[in-house]
Amino acid sequence: MATITTISESVGANRIVPTVAIPYPVGNPNLNTADEYNLRKDMVGRALKGLATEIEETTQF
Repeated sequence: MATITTISESVGANRIVPTVAIPYPVGNPNLNTADEYNLRKDMVGRALKGLATEIEETTQF
């Protein structure tokens, strides 16, 4: 999970999940509790999908 995906790619990360922003990578304090929960659940789901996916090259999920 990364806020700046270009840096992740440049250092050779093979699975990248883009996140929200540098100060709040896996959350958004401007959302209400339910919406933030859904945002975080979606990001974790994408990260798990990335781990479970066989890849050949750098892939963003």
